[in-house]
Amino acid sequence: MEGIRTHILVCGGTGCMASESEKVIKNLGLILKAREYKEEVKIVQTGCFGFCEQGPIVKIEPDDVFYVRVSPKDAKDIIDEHVIKGRIVERLLYKEPSNENTINKQEDIPFYKKQLRIALRNCGLINPEDIYEYIALGGYEALGKALTEMTKDAVLDEVKKSGLRGRGGGGFPTGLKWEITKKQESDVKFIICNADEGDPGAFMDRSILEGDPHAVLEAMAIGAYVIGADKGIIYIRAEYPLAIERLNIALKQARDVGLLGKNIFGTNFNFDIDIKFGAGAFVCGEETALINSCEGKRGEPNYKPPYPAEKGYWGHPTCVNNVETFANITAIINRGAQWFASIGTEKSKGTKVFALAGKINNVGLVEVPMGITLREIIYDIGGGIQGGRKFKALQTGGPSGGVLTEDNLDTKIDYDSLIEIGSMMGSGGMIVMDEKDNMVNIAKFYLEFTMDESCGRCTPCRIGTKRMYEILNKITSKKGTMADLDALKQLCYMIKDSSLCGLGQTAPNPVISTMKHFWHEYLAFIKDVDHPQGEGKYVPKNKIGIKS
Repeated sequence: MEGIRTHILVCGGTGCMASESEKVIKNLGLILKAREYKEEVKIVQTGCFGFCEQGPIVKIEPDDVFYVRVSPKDAKDIIDEHVIKGRIVERLLYKEPSNENTINKQEDIPFYKKQLRIALRNCGLINPEDIYEYIALGGYEALGKALTEMTKDAVLDEVKKSGLRGRGGGGFPTGLKWEITKKQESDVKFIICNADEGDPGAFMDRSILEGDPHAVLEAMAIGAYVIGADKGIIYIRAEYPLAIERLNIALKQARDVGLLGKNIFGTNFNFDIDIKFGAGAFVCGEETALINSCEGKRGEPNYKPPYPAEKGYWGHPTCVNNVETFANITAIINRGAQWFASIGTEKSKGTKVFALAGKINNVGLVEVPMGITLREIIYDIGGGIQGGRKFKALQTGGPSGGVLTEDNLDTKIDYDSLIEIGSMMGSGGMIVMDEKDNMVNIAKFYLEFTMDESCGRCTPCRIGTKRMYEILNKITSKKGTMADLDALKQLCYMIKDSSLCGLGQTAPNPVISTMKHFWHEYLAFIKDVDHPQGEGKYVPKNKIGIKS
C-alpha cells in the first residue's frame, strides 16, 4: 500500500484471540489515530504464529522485531517507543529461560530454529481475510500453472513423485489416492477436505484454515482438476467458528475474482466448494463416516471395499484428503516434486505439523522435517519439561496412538518408525507427560474419550471399549485384581482385531503401550500385591487367542 512504512502483524489465531489480541489490535489502532500515524502504519491481523505459549504475538515489519505476551496496555509503548521513536521495547522481547538474554528476531528464537514451514508458510505472515495478500505471495499461481501449462497426468505425476502421504493419520500416498479416483469412470466426482479435527490437544488443521484458507481452496481445485471433479466439500467441525468465518470470506473472494466457479483461468474447468458442518463426532474423521455425515446420515463408518475413491459421496467416486495434506500441494506444484522429496526420509517425505502440548515449556504448533528426533522436538523446540521436572512419556497420535518413553527419544519421526515402537503419527497431536503423571490414569482418560466417541455400529467397539473403561476404573479405584489385568489385555486384542474401523482398532493402543512400559503402575493399584518398583512385562494367564 502506497505510503505505508511499517506493518504491525498481530496474531489473530484462536489462542491469541482468547488472550485479548483483538483488544491489542483495537488499542494499536486508537493510538495510531491519536498520533496521526494511520496513513503510515498498517495493522494486519494474521493467523497463528505457532508459538502459542508466548501469545499474543506482535511482529513489526520491516524491522523484523518479534514481541511476545503482548497485552492491550502494551499497545501505547509499541506505538510511542518503537513505531514513532524507533526504540525496541525490550521488556516485550522473548527471553531465553537459561540466561534471560533477549532475542529480537523470530528466526533466532530456539522454538523456530529447527522448523521448516511449508504447510504453515503463510500463517502469521498474511491477512487470511485478504485474497490479494495471498496472491502477492504467489497464491493461485499453482492452479494457473496446472490448468494452463500442465495436463492432468503431469500434475498427478508431480504429486506422486513428491512422495506426499496423507497427513490425517493414515499416511496413504496422496498421488495414489488421486490416481485411483481419476481412473473411475463417472460423469460425477467429488473432492472432500476433511477438517474434522477431533484428537484431544490437536489444532493443526484449525490453524491452517484460520491463517491461510486460500491455500486449501487452491489445492482442492488442483485436485479436482486431476480427478475430474467439479464440486468440492469442506467438512469442518462446527466448534471452529473462526475457521468457518474465514473460509466463508475466502470462498466469496475466490468466487468474486473468478478463481472458483465457471471457466477458471479462461479454461473449460469449472469448480466450486460447499461447506458442511460436523457435530463434533470423533468417528467422522474416518472418511466413510464423514461421507455419511455429509449426506445427512448417521456418522458411522462403512465396510470397505468399496472405498470412497470407487463409491463415495452419493455413490460417486470421491477423493478425501485432510487440511494439512492439501496445504502442501501448491508448494509442490510451484517448486517441484524433487524439491519436496529432498526433505524428510526415504519413505516419509516433506514436513509434519505437530500440536505440542502438555507438560512442555513451549506449547504451540510446530512444523518440522520428517526424520527429526523426538528429543529435538521436546528439548530443542519445546524447551524441555515444565518446572524442570523429569520427562516421563509422550503420547503421539491422540487416542489412537501409544505412549513413548525416554528410551524412544532418539527415534526419528516418520510413519514407519513410530509404528515400529508401538505408536503412530496420527494427525499430529503430541502430548508430553512428566514424572507426576500416572500412566494408568492417562490410559483411562483416552479410553473414556474413545468409549464416548464410538459410533456404536460394531459390537467390539461399542461394548468392548465400555468394558475396558470399567476395568480401568475399577483398577484406579484400587478394587482391581490380577484377573482384571488378565481380562483387560484380552479385551485389548479382541477389540483391536475385530472392530470395524480405525477408531475401535486403535482404541486399545494407550492401554497396550502403558501396560508394556509402565506395568509397575498397574500393579501399584492392585490390592494385596507385592509389586516390583521397576518396569516389567505382563503375560496373561490365559494365552488362548491372545497376541503377546
